This record gives sequence, structure tokens and C-alpha cells, in this order.
Amino acid sequence: MKKEIEIFFTGLMFYTRIPIPKNIHFKKEYSIESIKYLPLIGLLVGALSAFILIISLFILPVSIAVIISMVCSLLLTGAFHEDGLADTVDGFGGGWHKEKILLIMKDSTIGAYGAIALIMVFLLKYQLLVALVDLPIANGISNPYFIFFVLLAGHSLSRGAAVSAMITHSYARINDDTSKLKSIAPKSLKWTSPAFILALAFALFPLFLFQSPYIFLLIFPVYLAKVLLSRFFNTWIGGYTGDCLGAIQQICELIFYISILILWKYI
Repeated sequence: MKKEIEIFFTGLMFYTRIPIPKNIHFKKEYSIESIKYLPLIGLLVGALSAFILIISLFILPVSIAVIISMVCSLLLTGAFHEDGLADTVDGFGGGWHKEKILLIMKDSTIGAYGAIALIMVFLLKYQLLVALVDLPIANGISNPYFIFFVLLAGHSLSRGAAVSAMITHSYARINDDTSKLKSIAPKSLKWTSPAFILALAFALFPLFLFQSPYIFLLIFPVYLAKVLLSRFFNTWIGGYTGDCLGAIQQICELIFYISILILWKYI
């Protein structure tokens, strides 16, 4: 149990800016195993962001409350996944072959393609969350519980999609000794491994809170987005990178919000 706690906190240290106990030190071997806790970390980030949103809704207009919640999420993760999205779009927008794409993605500066992608993602996420907050009743679940469940599910399920990409595809930077993800990628999970089953359980857990079997339909558009993105990455660079996983997380989170808005408004 102590080892698993240390593995979880190692993952928390790697994927977020959330403070951890001082007696926990980063261990490279634990970072390899911590990927199974990524959806759980998503649950934590989603819960904190939702809490800030709900508190803000009591004293501020919806639009401002949503922005504050989004900023909170960025501060909690250090824009970890958003940075991956920007680097990915820059790479595929400016590169025409694998080596060039990977070289651009490795550049820490954000180009025009990445900046445009971030602006569009933030605008779309903002509009979706405002629309979801404004839903008065959702299948008998009144706000603020509904939006709390939505953020939990959006953050955990999208991270679960990113984890699954490590199973279905190979790591594109396997020969790059400077890669931060290289130590994790060769030991990718398998569909039947206990670690992936645990990650899947954390990813799907929030869906049970909605008290509706229809909510599980949303797994399909999220997974479809992951499949299409993974195939696109595989075609161009022969697999995925850490930045690609960040892009998968961000886009799958948006797909979940779009899908649940459609589901609750029209079904």
C-alpha cells in the first residue's frame, strides 16, 4: 500500500503542480507505473475545478465563474496537456515528414498554429461549460451536482483515452535519449493488465454518478476521437509522443462536453 501511495504521488508530481508531502521524492521507476493513476489524477483536477466553479457561481455571473474554473484547472496542471496540444498542432502544421514534425514539437516556443489551436480550444471549452451550467435540470439531477459530475467525467475519461493510446500504438521517440516519456513508453500497458483495468475503472467511475444508462453512450464518441487521432499520428510519425497524448486528452475532453450537451438536450 505504501508503494502504491508513493506511485500515485509521483504521478501527481509529474502531471500536476499540486503540492505533495515533503517526504515523497520523485522516483523514475515509479513514474513508469504512475500512468495507471492518470485518470484518478484527472478526477482530482476535475473535482477541484468543479468546486471552484460551484463556489464562484454563488457570487459571480456564470461566464466569469467558468473562466475562473478554467484558470484553476490550468494552474493545477501547469497547462501540461494544453502545452502538448499546442506543440502537436505546431508540429503537424509546420512539418511535412516525421523528423521535421518531431523537431518542431520538441521546440518549447509556441508557434502560430499552436496559439490558434489553444485559442479555439479555450473558446469552445468556455462556451460548452457555460451551456452545461445553464442547463436547469438534467435527467433529474439539478445543478450544481450535474456540472460537478460533468467536470469529473470530462477530466477522467479524456485521460483514460490518452492512457489507452499507449496500448494501441507505439512510441514515436523511442530512439530519442532526451525524451521524458521514453522510460514509460516501452513498458506500455496491455488491455488485460491490472494496471490498465485500474485506470479504466477510475476513468469510468464518474459516469455512474449520472443515474442514467444513456451516459455510457458517451464512451463511443470519446473513444472514436482517440482512435482517429491515434491513427493520424501513427500515419505521420509512426506512433505517439507525450505531446500527442496531451492533444488526445484535450480534444477528447471537448468531445465529451459536446456529446453530453447533445445527449441531455435532445435525448
